[in-house]
Amino acid sequence: MPKVSVIIPAYNAMKYLPETLESVLKQTFTDFEVVIVDDGSSDNISEWANQIIDDRVRLISQQNQELAAARNTGILNSTGEYIAFIDADDIWEASKLEKQVNYLDSHPLVGLVDTWTALIDENGNFLNKIINNSIEGDVRRTVTEVCNAFIASGSSPMIRRTCFDKVGLFDVDIKFAEDVDMWIRIGIHYHFGVVKEPLIRYRQHSNSKSRNCQSMLEGIRKVIEKTYSSMPTELLHLRGKSYGTWYLYFAWTALKNHNYPQAIEFRNQAIAHYPQQIFSIDFWRLSIAIALQTLLGVKGYEGVKYLMRMLRQPLSRMS
Repeated sequence: MPKVSVIIPAYNAMKYLPETLESVLKQTFTDFEVVIVDDGSSDNISEWANQIIDDRVRLISQQNQELAAARNTGILNSTGEYIAFIDADDIWEASKLEKQVNYLDSHPLVGLVDTWTALIDENGNFLNKIINNSIEGDVRRTVTEVCNAFIASGSSPMIRRTCFDKVGLFDVDIKFAEDVDMWIRIGIHYHFGVVKEPLIRYRQHSNSKSRNCQSMLEGIRKVIEKTYSSMPTELLHLRGKSYGTWYLYFAWTALKNHNYPQAIEFRNQAIAHYPQQIFSIDFWRLSIAIALQTLLGVKGYEGVKYLMRMLRQPLSRMS
């Protein structure tokens, strides 16, 4: 029985899947199994998988049921004490599993250990951005507020199998935010930990589902309403803050999509649900960014962003 089960949900993922699997097989920690769940793909994943000679790797095929169901299939068909997911287009650094296993082994109260995340583009080039997660320990208050920023990618956490015994599997009725729902459910019952190094390369796509604001919004609404339906009365006031936080996130996403009218609409919704948002630095950064894109257009705005990145690099080297 392996120490770790690595689960890779895959749907028409052959463009990146071989590179993803290679990063798993190169881990310095070797006591693991890999369960690839082919979720009704129409590419040649079965033919490719049959050529893999590493006996730690096996393929399970099912009709297309989407991501939550594919992850559940992986959990139910795995045996490891710890479970780690990786999307079929992301990449792990070689020491990821080793450092997370050591963390869970030495922190018995922790049910989920995350890592920092480096962003890469579709071609694997670094985007000079690292998402630093510092939320750890007793995270019940944080997850109650449904702030997803503490886990950047479903490819970064490692989770004790006993967590799923306690909270259940992924909710297949929630689309686009099923992982947020799971992290909330785990965080209510277990402590979180963080390995404060960028151990995952998270691939950014122009057509990524995380950039589909309307679909993500519907998923988040389901998560928020589900979460607060079982909350005690004294915590219900946080519901508005949850919506405010997420609308601000969607406003930034709309801006990345160069849709500044939609960004303005989401920003206004953030204030309507949580007026205190107006005092946050993130709100004013967003407002300035919207103004720049409105005045300068997309090319002008991207030029300003590029210039600011170039100016920050020398300053960071001097500090």
